[in-house]
Amino acid sequence: MNQEPASRIHKNAIKAWTVNALLFGLLWFIPAIFYAGIAISQNFNNETPWYNRVDWPLFLSLFLIALILYIMMAWVLPNLRWKRWKYEVSDNGIDMLRGIIIKKRTVIPINRVQHVDTRQGPVYRKFELASVAISTAATTHEIPALDNETADELRNTISMLVRKVKSDV
Repeated sequence: MNQEPASRIHKNAIKAWTVNALLFGLLWFIPAIFYAGIAISQNFNNETPWYNRVDWPLFLSLFLIALILYIMMAWVLPNLRWKRWKYEVSDNGIDMLRGIIIKKRTVIPINRVQHVDTRQGPVYRKFELASVAISTAATTHEIPALDNETADELRNTISMLVRKVKSDV
């Protein structure tokens, strides 16, 4: 397992991750909205118009930071994340390579696997994707965004390899 894993996750992962980022990325705008709400509500009985109560450079700075993060999370990171995600399953173990800035490689020996699940949330369901969760005694590892058929095959293959290794012991 010295060479890089060869298998890639499904290309629809980019679309699914973009949708997730578009939905959850809206949270980046909360500080700007919160600030504007507080600024407008202060001195509400004051004769000053609401738009004069807001420190516009501060509001626009918060909004611009949120917009840049939103764009990065929704349109830049999903593509990079997909390009960097690779995995491979062999008789010896499961090899996963991922990471945008810091590459992380995890090799799970087959004899350490306790159980394998497939998971599918609403966004993955829309794009006909599923993830495979591999549980060991210490933690759970996940191979994300596989098409449904590949996820089922992978789950069954890992399960069969585990049964084979544990019956040989």
